Amino acid sequence: MENTKAGLLETLDTRDIGRFYIYLAVLATIGGFLFGFDSSNIGSALVFLPFKLGPVATGIIVAGASLGSFVGALAAGPLTDKFGRKSLLLIDSGLFAVGSLISAFAFEPVTLTIGRIIIGIAIGADSAIATAYISEFAPARRRGSLAIIQQWMITIGILAAYVIAVVILWIAPGVASTVDWRIMLGIGFIPAIISLIMRARMPESPRWLLEHGNEEKAMKAFNLLGLEPTPEEVHSEAVAVRREQERVAGQSLWTKPVRRALLIVCIFFILQQITGINVAFYYGPHLLTPYFVHPGTTAVQSEIYGVIAAGILAVVNVIATYFAFRFIDSIGRRRLAIGAYIGMAVFLLVGSYGASFLSGIPQLIVVMVGFALFIACFAIGIGGTGWLLQGEVFPTAVRGRASGIGAAVDWLANYGLVLAFPIMQVGFGLGWTMIVFAVLCVVGIFFVYFFLPETKGHSVEQVVHLFEGPVNRKNPGEPSVTR
Repeated sequence: MENTKAGLLETLDTRDIGRFYIYLAVLATIGGFLFGFDSSNIGSALVFLPFKLGPVATGIIVAGASLGSFVGALAAGPLTDKFGRKSLLLIDSGLFAVGSLISAFAFEPVTLTIGRIIIGIAIGADSAIATAYISEFAPARRRGSLAIIQQWMITIGILAAYVIAVVILWIAPGVASTVDWRIMLGIGFIPAIISLIMRARMPESPRWLLEHGNEEKAMKAFNLLGLEPTPEEVHSEAVAVRREQERVAGQSLWTKPVRRALLIVCIFFILQQITGINVAFYYGPHLLTPYFVHPGTTAVQSEIYGVIAAGILAVVNVIATYFAFRFIDSIGRRRLAIGAYIGMAVFLLVGSYGASFLSGIPQLIVVMVGFALFIACFAIGIGGTGWLLQGEVFPTAVRGRASGIGAAVDWLANYGLVLAFPIMQVGFGLGWTMIVFAVLCVVGIFFVYFFLPETKGHSVEQVVHLFEGPVNRKNPGEPSVTR
């Protein structure tokens, strides 16, 4: 559909969003809530697992979800292009439920790792599909705001995981190592089943339906999105799509601009992960609990305080993501990302100073402030931006596969980070590890400036043309190559 816009799709791109658009975006991103919840509940449960685990084994269990996410994202791409966005989103909800139950009833590390991998497959597939689905019905000028809901739901899921963990531990601290951790890991079954029921009512992407010649379902989808097309209008739209498909038949859909866009998205995702954000959420309680070990406090009390401190960071994450939602379509992806990486580098250095040179209450305050402001910068300019770019910069015909590859790269980088961090912490200490992350943030600044164009305000069919050549640094929102 590249460069082809018949009336109905053009109308979708230019209309205002209503409640149903927001409702659909929330349904698409329920997986984001489960993504955040199931990624972070292991951080709270980790200190209570009744298994003897060294740094490597700890990393394997925590990173199990990331490994599964890599597999899920790769598989989701071709499957969603063939079977549709909605079908895969339904399957993801079922996998979340199954993985939660297996994790809750695990009696040794291998079973727990299997449960985490199944959850990871669902996370990876969902992350590959959700923003692509949103981009295919969202108006161009509000696409960023709707897609950022994915990141917002992730942050709410992270926060929910910590709140539930604190409640469970306060109610029954005496069974933290026998029952509590199982409830923390298994309670994700409930929202997973709710998401399965609610997603069954979603319409399929009208763009995908037209590409696959299903005019009757496309008409129903347009009706649900607030349009009232006649059968003739839908047929005309489908004919235009087929003509475009015939035009590109025998040509590679993986054109140079598409390949360039995919490479840039993949590098953005790698930098998003290796700058350290998920250390705070996967290992937050594990990192912060030692700061609460004092005479007169029991081990469980110190661990509860560590979970509460991680929960405070999750609150910061939720609040800061509002500003991404508010400004992503006005300030733009590029400027927010550059500003975010600058802030992340600065506050990682602040946290490193606290971890290395202070002690007692001052150390706790500086480390928490450093982590909190680092997370805030990430949430505003980096967290949702990667998922948004993944959903908006590829043509419809390859969006599922390209988004899946991007998400897979993201999760492979996440897996490497989560697996390596316990080893880095033991080998270098937290302070030097944070300095490494700060240096990588500086790399992120230069990468975004030189390679990422501004995509705000363009339709999903137009965006790929921004990648036909180098970034137009005089006007990053326009192509540098004249067609």
